[in-house]
Amino acid sequence: MNRLQRIANFLLILVLGALVLKEGDFILVPLVWGIFFAFALYPISSWLEKRRVPRALAISFSILLVGLFALGMAYVLLNQMVGLIKDAPEIGGNLESKFSRYLGELSTVFGRDLINPNWDSDISSFLWGGKLTETLFATGKSLTLAGIIPLYAFLLMYYKDFFIEFLIRFSSRNQELVINWAKDSGRVIQSYLAGMIRVTGIVAVLAGIFFYLLGVKYFLLFAAFVALMNLIPYVGVFVSSFFAILYVFLTTDSLLYPLLTFAVLWGIQLLENNIITPLVVGSKVKVNALAVILAILLGGWLWGISGMILFIPLTGVLKITLERSHGLKPFAYLLGDDVPISEESENFWKLALRKFSKKGKPN
Repeated sequence: MNRLQRIANFLLILVLGALVLKEGDFILVPLVWGIFFAFALYPISSWLEKRRVPRALAISFSILLVGLFALGMAYVLLNQMVGLIKDAPEIGGNLESKFSRYLGELSTVFGRDLINPNWDSDISSFLWGGKLTETLFATGKSLTLAGIIPLYAFLLMYYKDFFIEFLIRFSSRNQELVINWAKDSGRVIQSYLAGMIRVTGIVAVLAGIFFYLLGVKYFLLFAAFVALMNLIPYVGVFVSSFFAILYVFLTTDSLLYPLLTFAVLWGIQLLENNIITPLVVGSKVKVNALAVILAILLGGWLWGISGMILFIPLTGVLKITLERSHGLKPFAYLLGDDVPISEESENFWKLALRKFSKKGKPN
């Protein structure tokens, strides 16, 4: 009976926790982003503080420096986005003519009418219906949250000694355990963020060079889009590749260019996953692929795109937390990427290899 009660309490806490995360996203999302940016900006402000710059001024300068860089990038990308919007009618005309032509050819091959005469009106109703209003509302909400994040980051870095003292007083019995957990968690977040910033820059440069050589008019915009969507593992590459290939398809006359774009973007993705990320980021998060996919889906359900990005390092922090608890270590192992080879599995593969080698010998 006690075991059932513990399971029921665990499920109740799980449901209530998910409800709090879901309903409190307006407060929690910028707070978590502020924590992440505080860890990312801490090396700059700490370097300035060591040179006797007042803490408030050092933090303000680090935030201002990163903010100016972000605003400069946003200005360049916004100009390209405005140009892309101006070209939208021409691109839409190309979309209509090309789809009509290809669907007409398919109709000739299959001997049936595949063209929907109202397809353009259906697309217009989708774009200019309620979806556009929801998108604009979500954009305004995101901009509001983005304005709060620097304030959170400033306050978290300014009161860092206050939070350290809180951890010391809170962990009077297990002080060393809690302090080590905080250090390891901060190291995971900081290493992950610094590594992903480098990886994003490398992917943006590679994609930008390709789009420039291909003659894409808004190559900076698409390079930044591919690099930023790359922050969402497994999912982002599909979305960014789809829109980039669609644009190349609509602005070129040959199918060779979209196919080449597909090959190059996926080549960059394979290069990033197998070479760039292991070298730059390493295995700081140390979470297996299944846990990453579940974290992406859960984060997307709770916090949208922010959750899809934030829940990956948060899963790494959860793994560190579970490793510190004796009773919860098996769950930490379940999230890890250390896959053992059991004796039964090893014997199976040895037997299969022996049978295969016997079949390959000549009689």
